[in-house]
Amino acid sequence: MRIPLSWLREYAPVPADATAEDVMATLVRVGLEEEDVHRPTDELTGPIVVGQVLSMEPETHSNGKTVNWCQVRVVPEGQTQTLTGKGIEESGVQGIICGAHNFSVGDKVVVTLPGAVLPGGFAITARKTYGHKSAGMIASVRELGIGDDHGGILVLSSLGLDPEIGSDALEVLGLYDEAAEVNVTPDRGYAFSIRGIAREYCHAVGEPFEDFVTALAERAPATNASGHRVELADTAPIHGKAGCTRLVTRKVTGVNSAAPVPAWLSARLRLAGVRSVSLPVDISNYVMLETGQPLHFYDAAKLTGGISVRRANAGEKLTTLDDKQRELHPEDLLICDETGPIGLAGVMGGASTETSAETTDILIESARFDEVSIARTSRRHKLSSDASKRFERGVDPQLQAAAAQRAVDLLVELGGATVEDGVTDAGATPEPAVIELPQQYTSARIGVDYSEADILSALTEIGAEVSADSENFTVTVPSWRTDLRHKEDLTEEIARLHGYDKIPSTLPVAPPGRGYTTEQKARRTVLNALAAAGMTEVFAYPFVAEADNNLWATPNDGDKLPSIKLANPISEAQGWLRRSLLPGLVEVARRNMSRGFKNLAIFESGHVFIPGEQLGSREIPGLGKRPDDAVLADLNAGIPDQPRHVGGLFIGAEHEDMPGASARTYDWRDALDATRLIADAAGVELTIAQGKHQAFHPGRTAELSAGDTVIGYAGELHPKLLKDLDLPERTCAFEMNFSTLLENKGGPVEARGIFGYPATNQDVALIVDADVPASALVEALTEGAGDLMEDIRVFDDYRGTGIEPGKKSVAFALRFRADDRTLTADEASASRAQAVKVAEERFGAVLRGGDAA
Repeated sequence: MRIPLSWLREYAPVPADATAEDVMATLVRVGLEEEDVHRPTDELTGPIVVGQVLSMEPETHSNGKTVNWCQVRVVPEGQTQTLTGKGIEESGVQGIICGAHNFSVGDKVVVTLPGAVLPGGFAITARKTYGHKSAGMIASVRELGIGDDHGGILVLSSLGLDPEIGSDALEVLGLYDEAAEVNVTPDRGYAFSIRGIAREYCHAVGEPFEDFVTALAERAPATNASGHRVELADTAPIHGKAGCTRLVTRKVTGVNSAAPVPAWLSARLRLAGVRSVSLPVDISNYVMLETGQPLHFYDAAKLTGGISVRRANAGEKLTTLDDKQRELHPEDLLICDETGPIGLAGVMGGASTETSAETTDILIESARFDEVSIARTSRRHKLSSDASKRFERGVDPQLQAAAAQRAVDLLVELGGATVEDGVTDAGATPEPAVIELPQQYTSARIGVDYSEADILSALTEIGAEVSADSENFTVTVPSWRTDLRHKEDLTEEIARLHGYDKIPSTLPVAPPGRGYTTEQKARRTVLNALAAAGMTEVFAYPFVAEADNNLWATPNDGDKLPSIKLANPISEAQGWLRRSLLPGLVEVARRNMSRGFKNLAIFESGHVFIPGEQLGSREIPGLGKRPDDAVLADLNAGIPDQPRHVGGLFIGAEHEDMPGASARTYDWRDALDATRLIADAAGVELTIAQGKHQAFHPGRTAELSAGDTVIGYAGELHPKLLKDLDLPERTCAFEMNFSTLLENKGGPVEARGIFGYPATNQDVALIVDADVPASALVEALTEGAGDLMEDIRVFDDYRGTGIEPGKKSVAFALRFRADDRTLTADEASASRAQAVKVAEERFGAVLRGGDAA
């Protein structure tokens, strides 16, 4: 909501020297949020004055363009020139080239003289053009930044202005005014108006608010038999509420719709963010912004018979003011005459009855529509208007007659209209809400000891009528506060007006003996480790396509996994909850690559969603009471399993070429190292074996296990898949079930002691069948070597000359050490021999090269 300060000063005690920043700082004290400041003069500087065209000579040039060589007086005749600037003539008459033709000799216009700067940093200088020295510019509204119309220059008489030559054009146009913009939350629709903001300003400064609507309502005549015929025929109320509860009509005749819009009115609308259109339209917008009541003006000559408010019939259509034909829905609330729909109630009027420059008779509609009905229609047609924004938030049900009276007054004053006697006020004003507020309720909820006087003062300040007894306050809510429905709402108002800054701030004391769970500690340790290793944590949407779940969440091609479908997805292409993190990581990588990032090492930790036998509950529990154990059990049974996974993706190079080091491209080893890092950080032993997965490279895939359970895969992604996804070759990834990993966590990880005796190193190379996993050989050698073997590492896998087809040679580096003595070479060799023996028995391993055991 933009608030022109000159407008606000009419109804609130805003100091004359207060700035927009001052007003926002004041309104913040009562809970409104500051947004922005709008000050036209921030982009308009230098000499910008009123000038009068003395002569204009049309000249056609070789480029085919006709321009006017004008002489413009910028200082009153007979007065001394006081303007300074290079190119400003002492005579007070400027020679100016102008390409527009919508003005005449004698017109008063806005002249930007040399030294002036217009919006966009456009500086005005004296320059030679079209054979003349042009010293200034005759400005249009677009060039001044006060409108979009570029049909020609701004002729001041079109605004009903006849200012003195040489006067400050910015002052004449009201451009020294400024606006404060505040954010109005949906529950405070009353503040979507100058009336509401003025009331809040008075609350903030502790001054009484005099509601100008009261005087308007007293002057508004009562309904009578000569009023326009109106029928409220809403036969399909939403949630039991009628779509229109009140509708007031007034009629004026003899309106000069083509009359100029006064500069003060158009300036206020412009500063409030509303474009000036015509006198009738501008008056309706002005009243809406001032009072908060949206109005609609009909060209009475275009109406047929009376008007009615009803729901749409199947197949009906309406062309709205934006010239779009709209298919209507049976829930749409319509304004109709005898020919059919003439407007979407509370959203936008119809094109068939709109006012124009030829309109002389106007029927004013001022109505109160249901918030839910208007909101649904606005969203259904993707049509948001200033009117719908206010109706959605709730309009004062007692405001309609007063707002119509204000519109009538302005049409008479500015458009020369004559008021007809007929008045229609259909419907009824609802009874005000009455709320019981226990005496001690507010103090107990807020933590401040509010006295009875504090509570009475705050509630009467917002316009409520309050009576009190020994136990309760009985509060009659004012009509404009449709958001106040419960004692909690009143409590919030008391705290707001008394001052949020007076509510004490007390930090809660953490209960002793609690802290992170084992899972939380492990997760934080793992994520910190991955980040410290140079990876970047990302967060992806948990919504995927069903095909993504079938590809990434199962190793077997062709398997179709049960997945959870969203009832209202943000996109049909992403209508399922994920069973794997990798689809999201792939999308994050593709988005980053499209923005120029070619080297990525990213990871994510998050939940995946696996449906059980039951999905959802059989019924939704009622409100107002705690569900019984059976209902709670049914609710819990319908919640899908949500294990936590951790996954990562590697693309490009770990680092670029640099002096002394060539670029190193990420490969499957990086993905495998990341999984080892996760297992080490979590304190879990991870088993790695050759594996197969439909999304991974057939020969470069590792299967990850914890205990006897497969928990994930790591390696290089399938080349065909990378081509389909438009990802680089050798893109690598990993994903593991972190929840299952932690289930295999043993006790605390114990650090190894400092070695007191030297180690003995020996190597062994074994020839085995090519399909024997190296991990199985490691397990056999470790078991056979016993406690003396401290470490084992694979350092070679050879297949080729000298090795039989179907065989391979795997070489291991063994390290032996004893805790209580220095091992001899014979002891180490004996342990090595026992290790080889187990491998021979288990896999038929043969020492390569005839090495002796």
